[in-house]
Parts: sequence; structure tokens; C-alpha cells
Amino acid sequence: MTRRRFRLGRLYVRLRRIIRNDQLTLSILGFVVGAAAGGAIIGFREAIGLVQTVFFTTGSERLYLYVQDLPWWRVLLAPAAGGLIVGLLVRHFMPSQRPQAVADVIEAAALRGGRMSAKTGLVAALISAVSLGVGASAGREGPAVHLGATFGGWLAGRLELTRSNSRTLLGCGVAAAVAASFNAPIAGALFATEVVVGHYALRAFAPIVIASVTGTVISRVYFGDFPAFTLVHSGITSVWEYAAFLGLGVASAITAIAFMRSVGLAATVAERSGLPIWLRPAAAGLAVGALAIAFPQVLGVGYGATEAALKVVFPFWLLVALLFAKVAATAVCLGFRFGGGVFSPSLVIGAMLGGAYGFAVTALLPEYSSGPGAYTIVGMGAVAAAVLGAPISTTLIIFEMTGDYALTMAVMVAVVVASVITQNFYGQSFFAKQLERRGYDLKEGFESALLRARDVSQVMARDSGVVRPETDLPTVRAKLQASAVGQLFVVDEGGHLFGTITLADLSEAAFDHAVDTLINAGDVARLTPLTLTAGDDLETALKLFRSTGEPHIAVVEDADTLVYLGCVHERDVMNAYNRALVESRREERGD
Repeated sequence: MTRRRFRLGRLYVRLRRIIRNDQLTLSILGFVVGAAAGGAIIGFREAIGLVQTVFFTTGSERLYLYVQDLPWWRVLLAPAAGGLIVGLLVRHFMPSQRPQAVADVIEAAALRGGRMSAKTGLVAALISAVSLGVGASAGREGPAVHLGATFGGWLAGRLELTRSNSRTLLGCGVAAAVAASFNAPIAGALFATEVVVGHYALRAFAPIVIASVTGTVISRVYFGDFPAFTLVHSGITSVWEYAAFLGLGVASAITAIAFMRSVGLAATVAERSGLPIWLRPAAAGLAVGALAIAFPQVLGVGYGATEAALKVVFPFWLLVALLFAKVAATAVCLGFRFGGGVFSPSLVIGAMLGGAYGFAVTALLPEYSSGPGAYTIVGMGAVAAAVLGAPISTTLIIFEMTGDYALTMAVMVAVVVASVITQNFYGQSFFAKQLERRGYDLKEGFESALLRARDVSQVMARDSGVVRPETDLPTVRAKLQASAVGQLFVVDEGGHLFGTITLADLSEAAFDHAVDTLINAGDVARLTPLTLTAGDDLETALKLFRSTGEPHIAVVEDADTLVYLGCVHERDVMNAYNRALVESRREERGD
């Protein structure tokens, strides 16, 4: 592995020497990542179809049409049996024992310098392919984004690129994956920069655009060049109809918030249920299978149901029923650790909401309505944008998926309303909430991410002053005088932290030599010292320094055993942060 990395690194250095232009070099690498991601997405979609054929006898995206003719017991048991396979894969092959998708890509970009594991990425793609193939109510775009990002992050790691360039290659993989999935090169490039990279600088944007176009071309060669969905009717009947689109934006925000909270609630129920991790997807599969007996449209990615809603095939009552059924099915699947994303379910949920809303508007004001089909597409965009927290790229995805320009302004109006309401009453996006549940708050910005990307072990001092509990008082005084930080750490024979000693802890004993033979280090030590673990990030350390006013804190192996490892000084944390900030700014400028 080391030899291969060395060869790739040397190849990259030679490429830079020949081209002598960093941006051109990155563009070439963007093309490579885009081609790899585009091919991987084709394989991923085919894998979903293969698994689906095994469990449901068809690989069609219109799964619900075929499921209606299957025996009820097969519809009930297929997702449960597939869930058992997924659970075992998650339990034994995923480092975090959970599937991965877009939130993990954002985490890699913000906290790990754009680096990702190829092995973890491929296993995550397999888990998602099996999940979606057995009928889990989830999306394929999130796993596709993770798979594309894996190629970019892996290549960046092998070439040992700077943090800035690594994030750019990560964005290239994301852009190619989105573009190949939706046949939407513009939206793919903007989604990568809006959600992952976080800026539109030409240095990063040019390679991302190249990757997005490359992924689109490869996808079109294999799947053909046509929109993902087609509309029966388009156009805006009256300017007064924009008031109805505003109302749909409000309804979409409410629906998006309810959907995202439902996923969080399902995850909480799963944690408290006592079910082992490997059994949770099977339980979710059984629940979804039972729901699918009555509403087969909830199974899988759901694009067949979305297409039917766009063509106004479903009656009003069924649209409302499927709206609630799809929210419930997706929440259970994602909360109980099936693999998959939220974009496709958001589109399906938005389509059902928009279709039902369109029926109501058409019934009340038929002369001013563009028909349920138009409201369906607007609802898709508004709910998806609110969930993803990406209004610009989502609007473009909807436009490129349908090829309908006339409704773009209506989509934009609803998207803006839904996004503003959702951000005020829920938060930035579903992905941001996922990261918050893991203890990462990216709202605090780039500087905070720098602190989270480094561990206490990187700045820990191992040669700090240490004494035993039985150490006599004269020795304690001498060591305190010799200590550069004015603090000693009391450690017992087993290596466990017993306490700390400062001059203030000695009190009267500091100058009273009459007690030298009566008192030892254990008697004067502070017995409840503050501690950090070696795996804590620097942000955690800095918050503890600021909240307690302590300039030096002991570092232990873990909070239970308190095995002493060293100490960390506030000045060292600040110095490490300043160095990282300077290096990162230098990388961003390309120095």
C-alpha cells in the first residue's frame, strides 16, 4: 500500500512538473475522478436492479406496478429478509456500524481534509444497493454521492494533496455522481460547490465542472439522453397563481420539517428499543413490507410513483395516503439503519403533497390553475430543497430532470419560501442535523472545523511533572519549583491519575516545614482533577479551558480507568490552531 501511494505521489509530482499549472493539473484529475464516478454510478444502479430482480422478479423503477401481482407474503418478507442481510453487513463491515451517505461526505470535507476510505466507501455502496434492491424506502442519490466522493477522497489521499485540493477532488466526485444520477451536469457542479466545497472560486469550480460533465457524458452513453421525468402539462395559466405557489412553499416547509423530525424520532426509538444493530433493518423491513401490502408505492426509490403523480394518475385520496405512508416508511428505514439517502424520498413526498395541493387548487379555482401536474413538480422541488438545504442546486436539478423551463420561476418561489421557513424552525438541513447528533456542529464555521480536525494527542506533553501519592512534602515543593507550569500530577503505581497539585493546593503546608514528615503528595492533592482523553478534539479542549480557567489539564486514556498519559497546555492548543489556520489559508491561496 505504501509503495503504491509512493508511486501515485511521484506520478502526480511528474505531472505537475510537465504541466506547470496547478489548476490544469487539478482539471485533469477532475476528469479522472468524473470518469471513475460516472462508471461507478452505472454499476451502483445496475446492482440495485439486480438485487431487486432477485427479491421482486423485476429491476424496473416502476416497482409498485409489479409488486401488485406478487403474493402478499413475498411483499411482507422480502424487505425483512433483505434487512437481515443489511444488518449483518453493517454490524461486521462498517467502522461506525451505520450506513453512510451525504452527511459523511460533508464531515470528510470539513473535518478530515477531504480524505475518505475506499474500502468503507465500497462497502457502504454495497449496503445501500442491497437496501434499495430489497425495497427499503430510501434514496439512491445519497449513496451515489458518497460513492463518487470516495473516489475523489481516495485519490487525494494517495497523491497526498493539500487540504484545499483534496476538498476539490472530493467535490469532483460529488458533482459527477449527482450529474450521472440525474442527467444534470449544471446541478451536479452547483450541488458539489454549494453543499460540500462551500465556495465558488474558479480554482475549485473548473475541475468540478469538468468532472460533472464527464460523469454526465458517461451516464448518457449508457442510459441515454433524456429527462428523468416528463410532464403531461406545463406552463403557468395566470400570474395570480403565484399566490398558490407561495402557499405550497409553506406547506412544503411543514412537510419537510415533519419528515426530518420523523427520521430523528425513528432513530431514537431504534436506540431505545434494545434491538441489536444487526436486527434493526430486518425489523424496519417487516414494517415497510406490511405497509407495502396496502401501498406498494412506498417500496424502493419511488420514482415510479413520482412519475405517476406527475401524470395525474393517482386520485386525491391516494396522494394524501401515500404522503403519510412514504414519510412513515422512510423514517423507519433510515432510523433503523437501512442504507440510502433522503433526496429521492423528498421528491416522492413533495410530489404527493404537490399533487394533492394541485387537486385542491384546481377544484377551487379551475380557471386559474395550471393543473395538478404543475403543482406536483413545484412540490418536489420545494420539499427536496428544504430537506437538503440546497435551494440553488435543487431548483436546477428539478429543471434539468424535467426539461421544463416554464415552471422554473414557480419552483424558485416555493423553494425560497420552504427553505427560509425550514431554516428558521428546524435548522440548516437534514445533513447538518445528522452531524449534530454525532456531536459535530458545522454552523460555527471553518475555524471551528479546524479545531475538530485535530486531537489532543497531537499537542499533548508527555514529560509533565509526575509524583506518587506517597511522595514526601519536601520533594513535592522541589518539583513544583522546578516545574515550568507550576503544577504536578499525582499518579499511583498502576498509572492511574490520583489528583493534581499546585502551590495553592499546598496552602499553609507550602512553607510549614514542621509537617514535612506528616504529609505526603496524596494528602494535599486535588482529588477530582479535570481530564481530557487523547481522542478528544481541540475544540473540546479549548471549551474546557475557557469554562474552567485552568491553563493545564491532564490527559487520560479514558474517563473510566483514568490511566494517565500526559497533560495538555492551553497555549499549545492555541498555537496548534494558529498554525493550522495559517497553513490552511496558504493552501487556499495555492502558495
